Amino acid sequence: MIRFIFADLRRLWAGSVVVVLLVALATALGVSVILQERALRLGSARAADKFDLVIGAGGSETQLVLSSVFLQPSALPLMSGAVLAKLAADPRVEWAAPVGFGDSFAGYPIVGTTRVLTETISGGLSEGRAFASEGEAVIGASVDLAIGSEIKPMHGTIETGGHTHTELAYHVIGRLQPTGAAWDRAILVPIQAVWHIHGLEAAEEHEHDHAAEADHHEEAAHVESAHEDVDPHAEPDPHAGLNGRWTAETPGLPAILVKPKTIADAYKLRQDYRNGATIAVFPGEVLTNLYATLGDAKQILVAVASGAQVLVAASLILVTVIHIGQRRRQIGALRAFGAPRGAIFGIVWLELFILIAVGIGLGFTLGYGAARILSGFFSQSSGVNLPVGFAPEDGTLAMIFLAFAAVLAALPAMLAYRQSPAQALRG
Repeated sequence: MIRFIFADLRRLWAGSVVVVLLVALATALGVSVILQERALRLGSARAADKFDLVIGAGGSETQLVLSSVFLQPSALPLMSGAVLAKLAADPRVEWAAPVGFGDSFAGYPIVGTTRVLTETISGGLSEGRAFASEGEAVIGASVDLAIGSEIKPMHGTIETGGHTHTELAYHVIGRLQPTGAAWDRAILVPIQAVWHIHGLEAAEEHEHDHAAEADHHEEAAHVESAHEDVDPHAEPDPHAGLNGRWTAETPGLPAILVKPKTIADAYKLRQDYRNGATIAVFPGEVLTNLYATLGDAKQILVAVASGAQVLVAASLILVTVIHIGQRRRQIGALRAFGAPRGAIFGIVWLELFILIAVGIGLGFTLGYGAARILSGFFSQSSGVNLPVGFAPEDGTLAMIFLAFAAVLAALPAMLAYRQSPAQALRG
């Protein structure tokens, strides 16, 4: 019987290919949605795990995390620079690293911060060393620059009409280990240099007037912090050393990344800095809320994919019923030669089940490939590594698809089973 089935499929290869492709495309749509959504959850969660607590000015918690953890460009409101000095002196804090962003180079975001972040965010450097003067920079693992390269920071981006700063050029002196996060595509520079490039006046102006001109509002996001003995009006000096002492005179800050000493300290700090003037968030909690929104979007996409699969199933039933009608004489001949009804049922059922099962297998392969391609594009643009892979529940999904295929294949098989030899030969 198996030889007869495969011979029949070879003879009707064009229709068989159409059935397989229909099933494969419908399956791939649903599988790619599931795999891509899971990869986004896992990748973003792993990226956020590197940061325990983020503190910023009052506003959107989601935007604070997206900007400070995932380095998505946005003009955040500024909090008082005294917050950084207070955190630095807090015995519950292992380290507190201010971040300032807004500049870029060759499409890579430039982030002003401190040495402690460069030494802890990736577990060390793969080559070179951390910056020690204003004119030095450390690059992420995915930044396509070599040690010794010169970086001329651009305010904003080319797409937004940014202009290149001429006050200072950085030189790459180190590269971070891979993090699997957006920081792999970042250029880290001393916040002291960022402050000098943009000037204290701009920082103070924006600290008091967040509704200023769009260009000034964006520039405020660059400015991070002043050191207590640094002249705010001084010109940038690439050879100037770094000062890690923060005071109440520090200009406004867009965000501070905090490493508490214990879990209990983390919760206490979050409570202390959720006071209206500032907000303190656990990135993981913010992502959980974001996942809820993504979950709704996923349900919509899965519903669309399911609708497509239902339409494909209906099309297959129609095609196979027509196909059975065209094979009435063949079925009648088989019955006339003594083939029992069970054998006819088995032949028709197995032919269609094989085609649908092959389509499901091909659909899982295409869905996986599509998810890998989409994740690759996302990782290239954002720096966040999205791990695409199958999970145990995907095996359950495959079994459900195969069970549905078995039921679907049984419908035309029943039509063939019920035909008598005389009816079939008369057709």
